[in-house]
Amino acid sequence: MANINLIEALKEVTSEKNIPMDVLVNAIKEALVVAYRKISGGDEKVEVRMNEETGEFRVFSFRTVIDSDDLDEPDRQYTLEEAKELDPDAQPGDIVEEDVTPSGFGRISAQTVKQVVSQKLVEAERDLVYGEFKSKIGQIINGRVQRVERKNVYVEFDKADAVIQQKDQIPGEMFRIGDRIRAYITDVKPSSKGPQIVLSRSDSRFVEKLFQQTVPEISDGIVEIKSSSREPGLRVKISVATNDNKVDPVGSCVGLKGSRIRSVVDELNGEKIDIVRYSDNPAEYVTNALSPAKVVSVKVSDDKRNALAIVTKNQLSLAIGKEGQNVKLATKLTGIKIDIKTEEDIERMNAEKANKE
Repeated sequence: MANINLIEALKEVTSEKNIPMDVLVNAIKEALVVAYRKISGGDEKVEVRMNEETGEFRVFSFRTVIDSDDLDEPDRQYTLEEAKELDPDAQPGDIVEEDVTPSGFGRISAQTVKQVVSQKLVEAERDLVYGEFKSKIGQIINGRVQRVERKNVYVEFDKADAVIQQKDQIPGEMFRIGDRIRAYITDVKPSSKGPQIVLSRSDSRFVEKLFQQTVPEISDGIVEIKSSSREPGLRVKISVATNDNKVDPVGSCVGLKGSRIRSVVDELNGEKIDIVRYSDNPAEYVTNALSPAKVVSVKVSDDKRNALAIVTKNQLSLAIGKEGQNVKLATKLTGIKIDIKTEEDIERMNAEKANKE
């Protein structure tokens, strides 16, 4: 297949799509080996070579020379007599190659090149999209609902599709085809059909990113989100800090008359949000984390793994929260296991201890 233009065409493809020339050419050669085997029906060891000047592909077989007229593997062996017809200097044990390019192989080559290039272009585009979305893991992305199937929400983007599984949705949310949706990219997986983008709206990091988009002080690095914990659809706690004494990190997140936090609450369909001031002092941090409950005092163990928070009786239910939600979120936020007692509980425990003594 003498085709000088083929070389230029391949170079153009490799340049535009950033596909290495050797990758493309090797893929063509491998496909042509398969095509040749279908024609020959044999099992010989073959190699396809491309003439880089003419663009012609030819097939060469390789057989071992044996000192016998009885061939154990006719497709892979030559008798010494057969070998000397190809190479007069051939000796037993040598590997002798032969041009076995069949007639009409030029047409087959042209078709194969077209198919392989087309396939590689698809793969290159797929890899490009995969790399693009892989770099966006940990970011919020906007899309449109394509369909809702078996409680999974499938989201359509310009170059790819994504899914929000039921476990990654905010409980109670309902979406219809065509709805605009924002979600957090948790993972991107390669597949034969293109990248599989995994999204979440229930992840606490989704809320962190919403605040980063909403609060300039966070995006500018003046205010830092230290931690977050969440019960999707119910409540989320976020701890914030700053090194600028002139900036109130909590106030920055709340905004004037609650304008900033309200926009995040709206995105979360009314989910309650507690903005907590971070502190290097574990007792103070636990106190802040139990907000909106008011805490009388906190005692933290020496290893800082456990804490006892003391509250008044009328603050107990608020500190614990419905089904233990508030204290559970505070524990996860601070990384300190929190036990809550009332002042009356402490007095009774001290009295019992004194009686025993």
